[in-house]
Amino acid sequence: MSALIVVRLETATGHVYFLARFSYEGGDPYVVQAEFLDGANVLARWHFDRQMLAEGLHRPVGEGDVTFRPDKGSGRDELRVELIGRSADEQDSAVVLVDAPVLRGFLDRTYAVVAAGAEFLDLDKLLDEFLAR
Repeated sequence: MSALIVVRLETATGHVYFLARFSYEGGDPYVVQAEFLDGANVLARWHFDRQMLAEGLHRPVGEGDVTFRPDKGSGRDELRVELIGRSADEQDSAVVLVDAPVLRGFLDRTYAVVAAGAEFLDLDKLLDEFLAR
């Protein structure tokens, strides 16, 4: 399942609006994938912990490369997502603001697929697949 959500990227001069595709599959129940799009082109792809994403709607969570926190500035109810990307030469960061009610709706649909606390990862199967490569 997936949802296209309009997000805002903070820039030095304001905000840039674009689409992000948030996806969830019950076969990987801990992960929400976010693809940030420019038309048909994927600008960046991040994998977020579903529980951490949900908690970030209520309180600051995360450390290192990804942090989430509620942002009610400018009369908006948003999730502030801070991302740090590293390459061999440099470190880049971005702040993306996601409409919180829309994201809550998406997360509610993920919990209809796999309920909170019902996540299961078959490590034996995963190890077998890994060793078969």
